Amino acid sequence: MSHRRLPVAIVLSLLCWAGGVCGPVTPVHAQALLETVPEAVGLSSSRLQRLGAVLDQYVADGRLAGGVVQISRRGKVAYLRSFGNRDREAEAAMSPDAIFRIASQTKAVVSVATLILQEEGRLLISDPVGKYIPEYLKTTVAVPRAEGGYDVVPAKRPITIRDLLTHTSGVGYGGGVAKDKWEEAKITGWYFANRSEAIAQTVARMASLPFDAQPGEAYVYGYNTDILGVVLEKASGQSLDLLLQQKLFEPLGMTDTHFYLPGDKRERLAVVYGVDGEGLKRIPDDGGMAGQGEYVTGPRLSFSGGAGLLSTAHDYGRFLQMLLDRGVSGGRRVLSRKTVELMTVDHLGSVRFPWSNGTGFGLGFSVVEDLGGRGTAGSVGEFGWGGAYHSTYWVDPQEQLVVVYFTQLLPAGSVDDHGKLRALVYAAIND
Repeated sequence: MSHRRLPVAIVLSLLCWAGGVCGPVTPVHAQALLETVPEAVGLSSSRLQRLGAVLDQYVADGRLAGGVVQISRRGKVAYLRSFGNRDREAEAAMSPDAIFRIASQTKAVVSVATLILQEEGRLLISDPVGKYIPEYLKTTVAVPRAEGGYDVVPAKRPITIRDLLTHTSGVGYGGGVAKDKWEEAKITGWYFANRSEAIAQTVARMASLPFDAQPGEAYVYGYNTDILGVVLEKASGQSLDLLLQQKLFEPLGMTDTHFYLPGDKRERLAVVYGVDGEGLKRIPDDGGMAGQGEYVTGPRLSFSGGAGLLSTAHDYGRFLQMLLDRGVSGGRRVLSRKTVELMTVDHLGSVRFPWSNGTGFGLGFSVVEDLGGRGTAGSVGEFGWGGAYHSTYWVDPQEQLVVVYFTQLLPAGSVDDHGKLRALVYAAIND
């Protein structure tokens, strides 16, 4: 990505001209936001204005409180728009530098860190997890009985790091066949910010519980990347927060990405809303994983590699741009080109990805294999994912396109903004 910046006054005027918001934003962040006009990279400003109008209508209709969308093409940020409110009750407008809970978008960051450690010779993704966390040398699987209940049987083979990266370890989120055992252990759901024990302790306790499938036999979405984060701690000798800071956040300039928010950034954290039969409702602060979360006031002990990070559209866009640029950011190599290629192809083989036709899964990302099979605009080779608070992102190498969309909506109900976003972004390509 180019590091040339436009003057702040021009940046702000371009944000408005391209359908963005002229709301409050600090000069420091304004300089980092918009790098070119849409037409310079083959995008249509008038068609992007349609996207802005649609997002505004979601707010007017009471279906979204607000959010931020950033679109980069050919290595330059060409569209950035904040819309609606960061906090409706306080009448605080959303700003481009708002900070969001990105939940499962943490997984991609930790997956990349894993491959960095492989490139440093600290691990191999073919290694058994038990090499780093002894409790995982032998694990078990819950097998349902036809008449009800379940049996617990030994795993057929050890879980590997690659199993964790591809979600084929058999480890779910505690809601599977042996749900009773997981509930008894108080390990369910993806939320860790309120825990008073280190993530390594929680992950070690998981190992004694029955998993949902045999390693390598099914795609089971769950604690895989949380376990992976502990593997990284053991392999590197660092806590996960310090490891990510050193390997990714500092090299990429991701200055607003944290597991727990510094106090001086609290006012930039977007509020979580939910949808029920009466429309949007602010989720209570003590709403657990569906609420505001303890990302500011929590114990700051549990660094969840699966769902723990906070970030901005700008920071996450820099991370994704590095991947689109085949491992290079600002002239500095973060990953090798061959490693990025390995991460962004399907690794499931005969294992079926359960949620979308024409889609496989790589080392941390879903990957499009058959565009017609999926049935939505994009390209073969596109990779991406999203988060529980209704955020999403994708990278389209064929179109040299990076899209980051952050909002805070849980549960999201039937809102169709993700589909509209995709359709309108591709409709804006004008070359």
